[in-house]
Amino acid sequence: MKIIFHKEFNLNNYSFSSTEGLLKYASEFSEEMYSFLEDWFSNQETISVQTSGSTGVPKIIELRKEFMVNSALATASYFVLPQKTTALLCLPINYIAGKMMLVRALTLGWHLDVVKATSKPLDGILKSYDFSAMVPLQLENSLDNLHRIKKLIVGGGVVSNQLQEKLQHINSHVFATYGMTETISHIAIKKLNHVHKYPNFYKVLPNVSIYKDERNCLVIKAKYIFEKTVFTNDVVQLISNKKFEWLGRFDNVINSGGIKLHPEMIEEELAKITKNRFFVAGIQDEQLGEKLVLLIESLVKIENETFIKKELFSKIKSLKTLSKFEIPKEIYFLDHFNQTASGKIQRKNTLEKIGF
Repeated sequence: MKIIFHKEFNLNNYSFSSTEGLLKYASEFSEEMYSFLEDWFSNQETISVQTSGSTGVPKIIELRKEFMVNSALATASYFVLPQKTTALLCLPINYIAGKMMLVRALTLGWHLDVVKATSKPLDGILKSYDFSAMVPLQLENSLDNLHRIKKLIVGGGVVSNQLQEKLQHINSHVFATYGMTETISHIAIKKLNHVHKYPNFYKVLPNVSIYKDERNCLVIKAKYIFEKTVFTNDVVQLISNKKFEWLGRFDNVINSGGIKLHPEMIEEELAKITKNRFFVAGIQDEQLGEKLVLLIESLVKIENETFIKKELFSKIKSLKTLSKFEIPKEIYFLDHFNQTASGKIQRKNTLEKIGF
């Protein structure tokens, strides 16, 4: 397909009459943007995109441009984002989420501003926008300025219950997204604030169908954005053929003494007792097969570690929502977690740092 951009497309307050003019501007603005746009406007039918590497080794996959355009149109329809929508791109262009913000703007004729992908993207921003996309860390650091974004989608990680509570008194409409590089950005949406009915679940976009495989993992079909059926490693509970609850990663499930534990569910509760970054994991154990442990990131040296651990265990045991099987057997402090470029914790690599 021949790729053109919408006549209303605007980038950093600049309009362009030709592809050559846009590429010239991009070459002077950002090497990553220029590289992507050069590929986007080429005669190739596909774009090479790197996966994030949060659950394994990063890999390069090929995405059809036609499907990327279809995904952009679906997002615009779902969120009601017509031409001249003002949007802010504050994610790395190297990954699918950043690329798709550009594709949406080019396809739909948005007025797009691009800023450096930092953990505090709204610092120093004086304009207001109709739409933007962030990762949870950026959202957490932008609460005071979030009124500048009318509609915000959040992906690349789980939004904690504590962060959701902070969103309830914010006027902006904030949505969690479910998707991956293989599905070309999101295929399901969950509203995080101004929700009138609880619990709320992920709802798939139009023309997307879902079911579970024998592992209870989500399977996705959406012929307009990917040809093959996508078998995920995400354990879910199906609420209906259009709604689901995400429980965690199949690869992260811990089998401790025959009891299957979902780390992500346990972490939601443990977030109530620590503000540091953390995660739980299973390590080899002779009796249990796998033993549940808690790893906490501490950027400063822990003084009186034995006392701190004792206090933490006391707080954990006071959480009525955790069963005895969901209480970590050990606590480890690490000065720094391994993470991807978008800030996702790399659990396996981090565990290897302490010899597991």
